[in-house]
Order: sequence, then C-alpha cells, then structure tokens
Amino acid sequence: MTELPVSKSAASAEEPPKPISWRARAIALYLPQFHTIPQNDEWWGPGFTEWTNVARARPLFPGHSQPHLPADLGFYDLRVPEVREQQAALARANGIEAFCYWHYWFGDGRRILERPFQEVLSSGVPKFSFCLGWANESWTGIWHGAADKVLIEQRYPGPEDSAAHFRTLLSAFRDERYLRVHGRPIFYVYRPGALPSASQFVDYWQALAKAAGLPDLYFVAGLGHGYDHFIEDGFDAGFHQRLPYAEKRGLQLVTRIRRKLLKHPLVRRYSEEPPQQSPDPNHARVQPCVIPNWDNTPRSGRNGVVLTGATPDRFRAHVRSAVATLAARPPEERLLWVKSWNEWAEGNYLEPDWEVGHARLRVLKEELQ
Repeated sequence: MTELPVSKSAASAEEPPKPISWRARAIALYLPQFHTIPQNDEWWGPGFTEWTNVARARPLFPGHSQPHLPADLGFYDLRVPEVREQQAALARANGIEAFCYWHYWFGDGRRILERPFQEVLSSGVPKFSFCLGWANESWTGIWHGAADKVLIEQRYPGPEDSAAHFRTLLSAFRDERYLRVHGRPIFYVYRPGALPSASQFVDYWQALAKAAGLPDLYFVAGLGHGYDHFIEDGFDAGFHQRLPYAEKRGLQLVTRIRRKLLKHPLVRRYSEEPPQQSPDPNHARVQPCVIPNWDNTPRSGRNGVVLTGATPDRFRAHVRSAVATLAARPPEERLLWVKSWNEWAEGNYLEPDWEVGHARLRVLKEELQ
C-alpha cells in the first residue's frame, strides 16, 4: 500500500486532489501525558506521568483484567525523539494517516503538556501528518478519584486571548505535515458547547486565518454534552465519542447491586454490534469514531467504567461499519476518528500491549485496505 498524501502547503488547495489509497483517512487521538511536568509533580508527587496510574492498577472484581501493560514501545517518555518516530512508523504501517494531538489552552496563555508536539513541530520529525484537538475543559483530580478538585480552570477571557491562542498555533497550521481537507487545516474542538459562543469563535478564527494568508480552517466539533447544533455554528463536521456498550435490561439491576454492595466499578459489555448511525438529517456531516477498548479504573478506581469483552474481533465489526458509512463521501472527507492511540490509563489505546499485541492495529489495517 502507498502512503496517504499530505497537502504540502495552503497553496495546494487549488491543486487536483491526489488519490487516496486507503478506504478511509484514520486519525488517532494522541495524549501527550507521558513526560514529567512541574504541575504534576506538585499535584501528585515527583515523577508522575500517565504511566504512574497504569502501573499501579489492580483488578477490582473477579475476571477484571488489570494492569494493562505496554509491549513494543514500553513505558516510554515522549521527550525522547526516537519514541515519537517509532510511534509514527507503527501508526503509518497500520493505515493511520495522522495523529490528532490533544492541545491545552486554558486562557491567559496558560498551557500544559505542550512539549512533545512543540518538538515535533520545531524538529520537522517524524514526517507524519498531524492535526490539533483543543481539549477545552478544566483539569480536575479525576485521575485520582477526586473529580471535584479543580487543578486548572478552563477560561475564555475574550477576543485578545483567542487571537493569542490562534497565533500560538499558526506555525503548526502552516506546516506541510498538517492534516487538511481540500487544503483546509483541520482543527477539532472537544467541547464547543462550553465556549461563550461557538459560532463567534469559528467566525473569528476564520477571519484570523484569512488575515494570515491561510485558507479557511476545517472545524470539527465534539458532539454530545448537550451540544448538537454544530452546523449552525459554522463547523464543517462533528463526531461523538460514545462508549460502545450493550447491556441487557435484566443485567442493569445486577450491576446496580454489585456497585452498591460490592463497590464494583460500572461494568458494561463491549458491544458485538457496531453503533447505530445517527438519525440526524445532517448525518453526512457526522464522522464516525471507533473506540477499541475502555477501562479507566487506573484513573478513577471504583468510580471508573469498564467495558469487558473488548476483543479485536469485536473492534473489527465497529471499524468495518464505520468505513462503510464513509464510502459514498468524497475521498478527502472520509475521516475516521479513532479514540485513542495511547490513552493507557483509560484502557483506551491502539498501541501494542502484552494481552493482544498488534491485533487491534492489524484489524484497523485490514479494514482500511
């Protein structure tokens, strides 16, 4: 298979579209929480990273599989360039076109965990496509079961701060590796409904992009949390991050009893059937999102959610269905979001582990070919 093409610059927007050899353009959400930072040292103790919660996870009920441990890449540090290149090579070989790096801007110039992406941007390697997803929500102590403890508040100070935010990302938008749809840089907003005005935000950034000599941005909205009017707000597309579980009605009472009496986390069965398509008449603007697995008890303990039976074969059914929904769309618009590449403390990842190895990656590759 040949690699997916990447637009070289904003000017390529007027060039004839190049053939895309994969059946869909897979984008994997990418967490940069794998290196130490002063804030985490202060909040959780010296040396804290995502691996801290992963390594100390333990089974919380009979048959609970924990801990989930990384195989090929090990307990990596994202400050190491070779690690980032290994990740890109592994993703590319299995049909993933780009990483969507989670990006944090809390207002007033406050950022966090920006180092891995900034080094990717400044160094020019790996030669692998990327886009950015704004994780616009407050950080709480949920990773330690203290969801009510606010660590960093997400704020929206006003237009000057929004312009500063845009300027911070301008060099990324101009990078030849930045993922585009019809020449337009993709920017994902996780919680558009939390913005003071999502439509004003989109309009303002489009004006800033034009003033900077860029084509329009291609805005993708995170759907859910009571937000669904993304088209009216000027977004080009949107997708849901819904946990793919199925539970027979008779098991609901059993689940409640186990949670109350045995202090079990919320346990659901990973669905054998792919999620149903949205009945929304604008569903062609809704892009599919597949989730290979889920168990966030390393972060939330007994308050977590566990999807049991998340096998590669069941994941295959979800990917196959998602790819089929995109078949009639223009090739550049066949975006398939994968949550996630490396959310290890959510038990939500594609990277090889000691349980199934490369099986999930192979499934993705086979269904994209």
